Formats: sequence, structure tokens, C-alpha cells
Amino acid sequence: MGEHSDEIVRRRLSTEEKSPGAAIAEVVADLEGVDAGTLPPIYSRIDGVLGDVFSDPPEAEAQMEVVFTYRGYRVTVGQDGAAEFVKVG
Repeated sequence: MGEHSDEIVRRRLSTEEKSPGAAIAEVVADLEGVDAGTLPPIYSRIDGVLGDVFSDPPEAEAQMEVVFTYRGYRVTVGQDGAAEFVKVG
């Protein structure tokens, strides 16, 4: 899909998703123009962490975010499912 450096790509993840890590991998695959099945698994703890945040979120004022890097993208996921992907390096 072209060069994405300095560009913030925003997506909304379902907070009902059983595997938010798979949804994140699908976005990255789309950005890179590859099949999601060719990407390595996302970190084993991400599904658990995001699942906990989505299923029992703190008060909205907390504005909780989970930030990590996956396959060259800095990924930020908010407690409401808002996700940002920024190409790094």
C-alpha cells in the first residue's frame, strides 16, 4: 500500500473481538499488502491485556492506552478500541 512513514493510520477495533491481536495483524497485513497468515503471531500477552482492557475498562477519564511495536509499526490501542498504527524505522 505504499510508504506510511510519518502517517498515522487509524482503525477501530471491536471491543467484542475474541482475538484483538488477530485484528491488529490484519491491519498491519493490509498496510503492508501481504496476507495476514504470512505474518508471525503477535505477542502472546497482547490478546490477554487488550481483552482485559476491553472487557472491564477503567473510567473513560482514565484514557487508558496499550502501546507496543509489531512488525515495524508502533501500535496504540485505546480502551474504546481506537487504534493507531505508525510505521517506525
